[in-house]
Amino acid sequence: MIVGKVVGSVVATRKNEGLLGSKFMIVEPLENMEKRGRIVAVDNVGAGIGEIVLVALGSAARIGCALDTAPVDAAIVGIVDDSIGLTEDK
Repeated sequence: MIVGKVVGSVVATRKNEGLLGSKFMIVEPLENMEKRGRIVAVDNVGAGIGEIVLVALGSAARIGCALDTAPVDAAIVGIVDDSIGLTEDK
């Protein structure tokens, strides 16, 4: 799992049947996360641009967003309200 900042959204009118109704957001991992580069994550918690979020990766992402059979590799599973020792990407 990583912590990142939502920096944009993706609109896909044509997609895999298992992804119908899904919202996609672009997430930039925070500076102190091992993961580098932006990722596209399914969002079923209602995150908005500028919010800090928790992102599950790999098979945990499919489970976390209840899309067990969909081709999902990243999912926003929480919105961070407050943190201690976590710094935002500059």
